[in-house]
Amino acid sequence: MSTNTRQFVPLNIAIMVVSDSRTEETDTSGKTLVDRLTTVGHYCVEKAIIIDDIYQIRAKLSEWIADPNINAIITTGGTGVTGRDGTPEAVQPLLDKELNGFGEVFRTLSYEEIGTSTMQSRAIAGVANGHYIFCVPGSSGACRTAWDKLINAQLDYRTRPCNLVEVMPRLLET
Repeated sequence: MSTNTRQFVPLNIAIMVVSDSRTEETDTSGKTLVDRLTTVGHYCVEKAIIIDDIYQIRAKLSEWIADPNINAIITTGGTGVTGRDGTPEAVQPLLDKELNGFGEVFRTLSYEEIGTSTMQSRAIAGVANGHYIFCVPGSSGACRTAWDKLINAQLDYRTRPCNLVEVMPRLLET
């Protein structure tokens, strides 16, 4: 990550933990993301634990993407291949644009850590109503990889040659 004299721009980020079994006490993935994003200077404006049900996921996401005070949303969990994993199916219909490179790069980085098991990840990202949405697997290791190696740099206005923050004012252009 290359930085220059630009000033850091703190963003308002919402965290969604998709799980049928996690509670606030047992959640490690959401806590990992909150710790990382607040440590660098962003704000966690809301954190929710939602059961792995596409309609409940969509309901909360729809609320957040309608909120002009939220800039980005990170979901963790529900990206696997079991019958209950439905985060990509919940999120994709809400996206205006998909950032296909996110899933591709995440799986490449994850391959270095967990080998071929990374093919089970259906991590995705995109833009919905001017909000960035990143969907990552539910392990705290996957959250660390996604934040440390991808999301953090792209949500940092100082990152060169380009980052997602600098195009935020143009996301709703028609």
